Amino acid sequence: MTITLKDLTFDDKGLIPAVVQDASTKEVLTVAYMNEESLQKSVETRETWFYSRSRQELWHKGATSGNTQTIEEIRFDCDQDALVVLVTPRGPACHTGAVSCFSDTLVSSEGGSAEGKRDRFAILEELEKTIASREKERPEGSYTTYLFNEGVDKILKKVGEEASEVIIASKNRSPEELTWETADLLYHLMVLLEEQKLPLDLILERLEDRFGKQHLKK
Repeated sequence: MTITLKDLTFDDKGLIPAVVQDASTKEVLTVAYMNEESLQKSVETRETWFYSRSRQELWHKGATSGNTQTIEEIRFDCDQDALVVLVTPRGPACHTGAVSCFSDTLVSSEGGSAEGKRDRFAILEELEKTIASREKERPEGSYTTYLFNEGVDKILKKVGEEASEVIIASKNRSPEELTWETADLLYHLMVLLEEQKLPLDLILERLEDRFGKQHLKK
């Protein structure tokens, strides 16, 4: 079903709730409100624009922080009075620096409360953002800056060295050593992905294609 903005139902204040969801991971990033103008800007620019109820003005997500959200799809519910906005985020969604505004858990499947429970993969998004920032800004004294300045051959050498260290740690049957070396390998791989301008999300999509739930059940 195809509708226009005029077909949507806005509340008595001219607003419609928008649930923003990561298009790749399906994680809910935030819930905000749009009015007709901000929704129109979102459609035109393919980046999220919202309406701030406290400031009573439009705001472009990431205009200050750089943490923009590229819109992949906008869906509406059966009553046409709520939206789901599927995005590819460029950095954290929350002003606290968390990947999602929904970082804490009130009730978990294990029962009871789970205050302060953190997304265990959030560090990957934070690291990806930091590495991208280092590549762009090249601050002095940063090891990541050094790798980018040296170029792809140096980065590839480090990836090879860290892969070898993972093998050695595994042969040594040393969990602590393997933990450190695996972390080093992942970091250098992410530097390589940034150098190649290959988003981590694309790797995750390939993993899902190859090893998704349906494949694992076989």
